[in-house]
This record gives sequence, C-alpha cells and structure tokens, in this order.
Amino acid sequence: MTVHLTRVKARLSIHAHRKVRGLLEGEYAALHAGRSMDFNDLREYVRGDDVKDIDWKASARSRALLVKRYAALRQHTIQLVVSTGRSMAALHERDVPKRDLAVMVAGVLGWLAVRHGDLVGVAWGDADEQHLLRPQRGELPLERGLQAVHDATTTTGGASDLAALVDYVVRTVRRRTVLALVCDAWELDAAALTAMKRLAVQHEVLFVTVGGIDPTAEALALDVLTDVDTGKPLPAWIADDEELRRQYADLLVADATSLKRQLDALGIVHAHVTDEANVIKTVFDLLEHHRHARRR
Repeated sequence: MTVHLTRVKARLSIHAHRKVRGLLEGEYAALHAGRSMDFNDLREYVRGDDVKDIDWKASARSRALLVKRYAALRQHTIQLVVSTGRSMAALHERDVPKRDLAVMVAGVLGWLAVRHGDLVGVAWGDADEQHLLRPQRGELPLERGLQAVHDATTTTGGASDLAALVDYVVRTVRRRTVLALVCDAWELDAAALTAMKRLAVQHEVLFVTVGGIDPTAEALALDVLTDVDTGKPLPAWIADDEELRRQYADLLVADATSLKRQLDALGIVHAHVTDEANVIKTVFDLLEHHRHARRR
C-alpha cells in the first residue's frame, strides 16, 4: 500500500499546471545535452559540429547555419538521505511532526526520479544507528524507504547527528549520485562541516532543511509543549514574552544566514521548507537552482 506516495501524488496534482508538467517531463534530461530521439532546440553551427545535425530548412529561413540539439536520455542514481533523530519527531505545526514534512520532501524528489526511470536509494539514521536501502527502480522500493524513514523517526529514538549520518553515507555510497539530504540542522558544527565537505566532493548534493514550530507563537499560548530532547515541558509563559519572541526570531535568521554561508562555500544548493503547502514549489525551485549551478 503506497500511503506516502499517494500523499505525494495528491499534492503534486494540485500543482499540475503547464509549467510544472514541463519540469516533470524534462528536469533530468535537461541536465545533459547529447544525441537521442528527443529534439531539444536549435543553435548556430560551429566548427566541429556534425554536418548531419544541420537543419537545412531552418537554416534557409534564418539565413544562418543551424544545427539540431537533442536531449541525452540518461538514467541517474538519486540517493535520498533523511535524518531520523528524535528532533525530527518534534512538531512543525500543531499536531504535525517535522517527520511528515521530511517524508513529503523526500517523496516528491524520489517520485520525480521514479517518473524518469531513475534508480532511487534511501538512507536514514540518527546518532545510534544508520540504515540504507540500495538504489532500485519503481514506486514500491521508494515507498518502503519512505515508510522506513517515517517509522524510524520517534520521540524515543536516538539524538539527531548529521555528522554520523553523513559519514555513514560517505562510507557506504561509493558511486557518484545526485544526493538529497533532508534534515532540520540549523548550523553545521565542526564534525558535520568536515563530513559535508567529503560528501560534496563525492556527490552532487542538494540540502533541504525542514522548519519546526515556533514555541513563542501567541497561537500556542494555551498548548502544552514538550522538549523532545529532554522530555520536559516548556514554561507556560514562553508564548507570552514579547522580547523572547523577538530574540528567537533574530536567532533563526542568524542561524539561517550562517548555514547558507557554509553551504554556499561548499557549492551546495539549499532550500528550506516551512509547511507542506510549499513543498512542491520549494523542491522545484531547488532543482532549478541545482540545474543552473551545474553549468557554472
């Protein structure tokens, strides 16, 4: 039963206008140019081009030699890596854990790859243990991976440890892949930064962070919130302190700026997802950014 992929498809169908359909059909093929049966566009002839590729009719109309370009059809290996530490079981909105948001992001990326016949692998883990499902084709292996991520993310699980998870992936995923890392890290400590440097050398990395609930929000003033790391309830007055709310907002901005600076230095594209309604747009913006970044 493809529960998670059903949610992904339902969310995608809401956005299935012409622009999105075009990206669904051509995202990966557009990463490479080469000979295939799929015509891509025309460009001016340059010395060294195969004369068989000249479009004589188009050349006659434009009065310049034009050659046909084709989209190269290549199968890719996409590796989804999701942090399943207990901080990912914390809420991103009332009664909805960040885990659900992370599974949606991974599901959208994975399903886009499956649509193109690509191999998709799933890795997940926390400070205590890490796991890997080797890349396979089709929806069922992807659904099994998403279910494993969902089931592994609990408030009683191990602590989140990005460095440990990335080190595990570096050791076990040897073949170069397009690797999408989904986590809730707001900063890279020394160990995580070192691990990410190794990962960026070995793979093409996409980095997606998922947001959590704002414990200082006035809307949560009557809710009983619990810190997933300590298991203790947060003070009841936390949502009534205006100064604390301002300081918390400033801290989030500072952390986001610091993380972006670190990832930019590594040449890693990054996106932040705050709610399920924006997952599709955020993922497509990320893929578009990644596509252009590859051509620099």
